[in-house]
Amino acid sequence: MTAANPCVLVIDDETQIRKFLDIGLRAEGYDVLLAANAAEGLALAATRNPDLVILDIGLPDREGHEVLAELRQWTQVPVLMLSVRDAENEKVKALDTGANDYMTKPFGIQELMARLRALLRNRATGAEALPRYQDERLHIDLGLREVTLDGEPLALTRKEYAVLAMLVRHAGRVVSQQQLLREIWGGTHVHDTHYLRIVLGKLRQKLGDDPTTPRWLKTEPGVGYRFLAGNG
Repeated sequence: MTAANPCVLVIDDETQIRKFLDIGLRAEGYDVLLAANAAEGLALAATRNPDLVILDIGLPDREGHEVLAELRQWTQVPVLMLSVRDAENEKVKALDTGANDYMTKPFGIQELMARLRALLRNRATGAEALPRYQDERLHIDLGLREVTLDGEPLALTRKEYAVLAMLVRHAGRVVSQQQLLREIWGGTHVHDTHYLRIVLGKLRQKLGDDPTTPRWLKTEPGVGYRFLAGNG
């Protein structure tokens, strides 16, 4: 995936829509990922890091609103929602859940392409502002979603990356356990601190960061965690 070939993930259970979008998007120079249900779509979003998601509201296994809410727990990738439902409250619900745009089926391919270009322009502008961190061992680029240790890519799970990214965004400051849990796991998990301890433990293990003498990830007992940006 390159800047010249942005990748679009299409999550839609209608075969005809998937084929229509696949042909249209590829003709415009996009790389395309296709998913017929929520489970496939979430798996592709987590493993392939698309630049944009086209998400149908009416999926066979889960509502598109639920899929969007889950995506927003760990990524801000632009999402354009599709639906046969034209009611204003449906559009408002999609945008309130975190959608960047909304189109009603049937739609014209040229209008869709124009909206995708606008969303990608907005994302590129935002990506420039995402922080980076680098010392002689660790390199983190949130815009590119890259983490390397001693020159080698670090294999992180979605949650491990999300926790690290949030701490880097607030480098030098304490991020509370509740804030991490709310933004990464969702509002119903603000008391599930064991989730966070497990993820932090695995992150430290992969970084080789000793919690008794931390280089990057410092625990603030009873409060939260801090990324030590000044230690590099």
